[in-house]
Amino acid sequence: MGRPAMALKGDRLPGEDMFQRKLNRAPSPVLATIVPWLSIALLSLAPLSPIIASAPVLPPLAFMLLIAWRLFRPGMLPLWAGAPLGFVDDLFSGQPIGSAVLLWSITMIALEALDNWQRWRSFWQDWAVAIVLIAIYLALAHMIAVMAGTIWYPSLLLPQLLISVLSFPLFTRLVAILDVLRRARIKVLG
Repeated sequence: MGRPAMALKGDRLPGEDMFQRKLNRAPSPVLATIVPWLSIALLSLAPLSPIIASAPVLPPLAFMLLIAWRLFRPGMLPLWAGAPLGFVDDLFSGQPIGSAVLLWSITMIALEALDNWQRWRSFWQDWAVAIVLIAIYLALAHMIAVMAGTIWYPSLLLPQLLISVLSFPLFTRLVAILDVLRRARIKVLG
């Protein structure tokens, strides 16, 4: 009767036209596997950036990306992925070796249990789950650092937690963009 509905341009991710059917193009299994692992490992290098602060205010970026990947694509990272990725994070974060291995592994187990219990969640529920996990992670990581010899100063966790809570939606968007890259079709030879 009236006008045909127009497609909105803002509801698509950039580069989504890479999935149209083309000859000699197929998703790369190597790219599909390595993008989540490499993105988390690269964010573990964030403590090496030349940001100068009088207190540790940088949130756990790699841990946030791990949670975002796990919530966005539940089957993408295996359950044991927390151990090697946590070890990479321990090497560069300044935390005692083994703390991120333990905490990331527990997080992966908790997210697996959550997926088995409640399969379908909304964005708000995922955000709430991420906030709780990040708060627990920050508190336990601080307690492990205190046991290793640092000063007990829990008020330092508040800026990190606030920045983490406000920036987690950006991490989910980053994971969505990286997922488009992960599924990109590349030229197949032969």
